[in-house]
Amino acid sequence: MSWPLTFISEADFRNHVIATIEELVERGTFRQSGRADNDIGYFHRQILRYVDKCRVSPDGEEADWDVAFNDPDGILLPTGDRVHTVYAEMRNKHNTMNSAVARNTYIKMQNQLLQDDDCACYLVEAIAKRSQDIKWETTVDKRKVSHRLIRRVSLDRFYALVTGQEDAFYQMCMVLPDVIESVVNTADIRIPHDTVMQELQEIADQKGVSIAMAFYMLGFSTYNGFAEK
Repeated sequence: MSWPLTFISEADFRNHVIATIEELVERGTFRQSGRADNDIGYFHRQILRYVDKCRVSPDGEEADWDVAFNDPDGILLPTGDRVHTVYAEMRNKHNTMNSAVARNTYIKMQNQLLQDDDCACYLVEAIAKRSQDIKWETTVDKRKVSHRLIRRVSLDRFYALVTGQEDAFYQMCMVLPDVIESVVNTADIRIPHDTVMQELQEIADQKGVSIAMAFYMLGFSTYNGFAEK
């Protein structure tokens, strides 16, 4: 079977999975569902480093954008607008942003549009209830605000935009469990002797799935489809 992802090689994808699992194990994130959500965002933000024309800001640089995607040929938006840069802030879930964070994020996007009328700003949700690319409507200083170039986008739609592969997110979901299982069962990664693997095995036994899928469900259990597995 040929490698289905056009934006990243199989070797780079495997290395990225290894690096992410090692960080999860080091942090003990497996046992903390809230922290697991944070690492979903980390996994996806960092994997975009491999996407041509994407720039991912280093961790800790709060003034910068999480991801900037620039295409000299232009980026066609659902609105019919064509811009050359999309600036993105990545969040795990829209409902985890308090009003102050939402306000500051929206104002940051407004200011970017004032400085550059050849761009769009995206709030990308790693864990969304549905596939969407819609105008972001929120409240700033007790006023409802929206702009056609400030958008709220699910992760699958963002993957499609920056990779040019419409089903890139789906294809990644299909290969990820097998890659995880391969990594966990080889010497490529060292897992400390603690409760992590025991907990994974218990989840796998309860759900009737592989250890790889149990790992996947720890972070993605709230995604549509995974809750029913």
